[in-house]
Amino acid sequence: MSRVAGAPPGDAATTATFAAAGPAERPPRRFFFEYTQAAAIALIFALFVRTYLFQMFKIPSASMEDTLLVGDHVLVNKFALAPLRLPFESTFLPISDVRRGDIVIFRYPHDPQQDYVKRIIGLPGESLQIVNNVVYVKPPGQRGFSALSEDYTVHKHPGEVPDSLVNFGPVQVPDQNYFAMGDNRDDSLDSREWGFVPRENIVGRALLVYWSFDGVGPDGALALAPEGGSGLERLGHAITAVFRFTRWERSGKVVR
Repeated sequence: MSRVAGAPPGDAATTATFAAAGPAERPPRRFFFEYTQAAAIALIFALFVRTYLFQMFKIPSASMEDTLLVGDHVLVNKFALAPLRLPFESTFLPISDVRRGDIVIFRYPHDPQQDYVKRIIGLPGESLQIVNNVVYVKPPGQRGFSALSEDYTVHKHPGEVPDSLVNFGPVQVPDQNYFAMGDNRDDSLDSREWGFVPRENIVGRALLVYWSFDGVGPDGALALAPEGGSGLERLGHAITAVFRFTRWERSGKVVR
């Protein structure tokens, strides 16, 4: 009990009793509303990031070896290649146009539900020709073709590739289109066979490998649990496989 300052002793009217105030309990409805609101905001933010900034992709085939391996999980920068609506946007924003040598994710022109990853080789308006696996380009206004220096390419099956892919063209890349090829030239389904990549199909530029998993079978399935054995053995194998098959040296590798 505490007496109010200046009140005469024994005056019940001027005596105040202060009870210890405990934490106020939130009604169940308010508790549910707050958590639902937080979850909705998190979902909206995640959708915004995935739609406009970054997205994750898994490499399913060997067409980009040895730059990207089967089982690499790649973070793609979608904002960097966002279409420019005003000329001055590139001055203030980290946005650039598609460049030769960029490794990009794009929607396959003949089936937009599929995502492909290739390297940009030919730019809009250029003429392109391949002679004995050497790529030659002729930009608009240039006289004659120039050979590209491509230290990233590999040829793992020489002599097994149709001559139409070893010697190709010349072709001219249409406006707002690109010529794309895999680094593993002998094992890549690319613009040599199905044509050009429209600009609007390009999703983003490959940024880095955030995880690389070596336990991928020929059918693309993860080798987490072998056939046979008890359920406990299969569970233990699956748990440890993540650590045993991860290519730790590739984690954080910048894609170039």
